[in-house]
This record gives sequence, C-alpha cells and structure tokens, in this order.
Amino acid sequence: MSARWIVLVVLAALALAAAPAAFAEGADKGFAGLGAEAAGFDRPIPGTPLVFPRDLGPHPGFRTEWWYLTANLEDESGAAYGVQWTLFRQAGAPGDEREGWANQTVWMGHAAVTTATEHLFAETFARGGVGQAGVTTQPFRAWIDDWIFEARQEAPGAGLDAPGAALSRARISANGPGFRYAFDLAADKPLVLHGDQGFSRKSDDGRASYYFSQPFFKIDGVLVLHGRKVELSGLAWMDREWSSQPLAATQKGWDWFSLHLSTGEKLMVFRLRDGTSRDFCAGTWIGADGAAQTLDRNDITLLPLSETHLAGRVLPVSWKLLVKSHGIDVETAPVNGASWMATSFPYWEGPISFHGSHEGKGYLEMTGY
Repeated sequence: MSARWIVLVVLAALALAAAPAAFAEGADKGFAGLGAEAAGFDRPIPGTPLVFPRDLGPHPGFRTEWWYLTANLEDESGAAYGVQWTLFRQAGAPGDEREGWANQTVWMGHAAVTTATEHLFAETFARGGVGQAGVTTQPFRAWIDDWIFEARQEAPGAGLDAPGAALSRARISANGPGFRYAFDLAADKPLVLHGDQGFSRKSDDGRASYYFSQPFFKIDGVLVLHGRKVELSGLAWMDREWSSQPLAATQKGWDWFSLHLSTGEKLMVFRLRDGTSRDFCAGTWIGADGAAQTLDRNDITLLPLSETHLAGRVLPVSWKLLVKSHGIDVETAPVNGASWMATSFPYWEGPISFHGSHEGKGYLEMTGY
C-alpha cells in the first residue's frame, strides 16, 4: 500500500469516527438531536424572504440542513419502485467555518432503492473542508463521494432569480450494495414554499425551519439492481430544509407524507409526535398549476391503520389521511412494509400508494420510533 493510500485510509477513519458523534449530539432530545439546545447557531425568523439560487446552497450559520429527493417509479410492466437520494449537513459547533480538517461540518449521505420484495440502502460520511462533500449554487451541485445531485441547465428564458429556475433540470446518481442508479429530472413549475413563505413552524413554542420543495419533478433513467438493468420513469419530490433546533425537546419524531394525486395536485402533511402535549400537524396543498395553500393544523387528521414489527420497533405503515378542506379521505399502503433504513439514525422511508376519495402515489417517512 502506497503512503498516499495509507494517509487516505487514516483520514477516512478519522472522518467516520467523528461523523456519528457530530450527528448524535443531544440524540436523546428529539430525533437525532434536532431538539437539543443550539446556542450560538442562527434561528429561523418569520418574514425572512427566501432568495434563489442562494437558498439552494448551504447555510453555515445553521446547525442542520438537508437536500432530499424521493421518487415513485415504474418499469415497463408497471411494477413499482422507490428511490431516495439525501445529503445532510451538520455543524458540530457554531461560528465561521474553519479550513481543512479543522472544519466543524460533517456531511452524511443516504441512498435507497425499494421494490415490493427488497429495500436496499447505503450510508456514507464525509468531513467538511476537504472537498469530499459539499453544495454549490451556480451551477447547483450537491455531492458526497461519487453521489451527485446537480443541475443540468437553466430553463430556457428563465433568470437565475426565478424560484426553481436553477434546478428545473437536474440529474442524480448514487450507488450502494446491490444497486446503482442514474436519473434525469425535469420540472415545469416553480418551487413551493411551505408554511409562511418558507418559514415552517414545528411546535407551539416557536420551533421552526426554513422549508421549500420541488414536487413537480418528472424523472426517468436507469437502475441497476443486482446487475440487472431496469429502465424506470415516474414522479419525484425534492425537499430542502434547514434550521438549528426545529424540534421541541419533547418531540421525539415525525410522520411525513408527500403525495402525488392522479389529478395533478400535490399534498404534503406531517405530524410531530409529542410525548407531553398535543401532536403538531402542518401541511401544504399544491394545485396542479403550482399554487400553494398552507393548511390549518385542525384541517389535518392522521390515523394509523396497521402496524408492523421491524428492528424491535412497532411501526404504523398504513394510514388514514384526511384533509377536510379539500375533501381528502384516503388510506395509504406501503409498496414494501419493511422499508427500514438501518442507518446511524434509523428510520422508515418508502414509497406508498393511496386510494379512497383520491388515488395516487407518494412517500412516507417515519422517525423516532
């Protein structure tokens, strides 16, 4: 082994040793420490306008953020697949970012592929300051190792200041044990700002994040699964969120739904589970034309219907979901009830279908169980 490779191995070991600790700080206070105190870090402020393409990029003053994409896909026979691509950034300490290996930022990547019979996933870590992972805005590019989510080109005639113009065409790629994929993405509608123009409340005592999505991606490309190449196409949803303490200390996790209705509308709802008081619900109704409406918390009802046992936990994988103002009364079912992400901070994430007053497909994420 050359001296260069020895150095790389040692540096990688140091990064991996530090990464889980950075993410786990305060892990007993909300899912993965998101309810822990965040002294010295920036806080979301109501009325702060989001600016693009700047806010596609990282926010070093905040402790935690992520770039998150999930996709509902089908092959030529109509069989359902799910794909996930996620990059997380976590700051271990507040203050200006330090250079090189003194940098206090840790990056974590998750990738997954789900079928009716399998759920495959991979996890990777990187230290900040050395180029192994990061995000740039002009052009947009998010990466960790050789996993990439990047803009392909600007939308014809759209300026960089148009929300979503810098990400109207993109590509993603990732790989893990038993899988690799590469997909192209295209959206013809602008980004959607959740909550109050992107200020997304998470609790009654003022916890919040900045949160926006691109729920109108169409996606197609190739998945290689155990050496077998499969051409897939479908719909994808990108979430972008950042904060420093988005959860209250008593909130241990969430149940989050992103739904593509067959009639073209989109729906995002979530419930933050609180061990001492009323659960906090929020959501956004998105018209087929891209117009968004913030939902009142009392307009949303989420009821578990059936449970499964995974990794020593009991998880509600089927749900009844109601949004009274839009006549939504549906029941969801997982493509694969065993879509467990056995990562450093384990959670359930997988594609779902739904039927009832409306039909369609989407994704469900459940954390903190």
